Amino acid sequence: MSATVIAMVDYGMGNRRSVAKAFEHVGTPIVQSADADELGAADGLVVPGVGAFPEAMRRLRALGLDDVIRAHAHAGKPVIGLCLGMQLLFEGSAEHEGSTGLGLLEGQVVRLDAQGLKLPHIGWNAVRWARPSALTEGLPDPAAFYHVHTFVARPDDPSIVLGSGTYGSPFCSFVASGNVFGAQCHPEKSSTHGLALLRNFVGICASVHV
Repeated sequence: MSATVIAMVDYGMGNRRSVAKAFEHVGTPIVQSADADELGAADGLVVPGVGAFPEAMRRLRALGLDDVIRAHAHAGKPVIGLCLGMQLLFEGSAEHEGSTGLGLLEGQVVRLDAQGLKLPHIGWNAVRWARPSALTEGLPDPAAFYHVHTFVARPDDPSIVLGSGTYGSPFCSFVASGNVFGAQCHPEKSSTHGLALLRNFVGICASVHV
């Protein structure tokens, strides 16, 4: 059987090198690409992201990569969005001038209600799991992950929330809906727990690999 192939969508935003090194660390080098055919052939897709939602969507559309990500997800193959990449999975965001998103998950991205605490929220935050998932298998409850964000996803369907943190008020930190996953944190900066999460995603991709 051929090896599982995981590709990272390279649209010019995100800690691409750090994410790639983290996957290498768990034993699965990933392909970084903006080529539709190369991304489409992968068993799993990683959507990274650091920066503003509207600019990220502009870049994805300009490269035609928004349709590539949607097609991958609609084909039943695993997709995971990291940090801003998780937010992009939703229908839209109120950040800056506002923007529509990929629409793979129903809901909007809104400013974190930090109850007067400083934004952006930067640092380690305990995440409590709402339910079991192959993505979080073997992780403690709660588990600590490194976050850097001002905006958070607000899913229409609460059942897709996999894990939540609290910073002033509770916020959605992880989502899982079928083959679509998201992590508001930076797993690549989250030490043992972050690497375990990425290793689990590799396992999910391997389980659907033909």
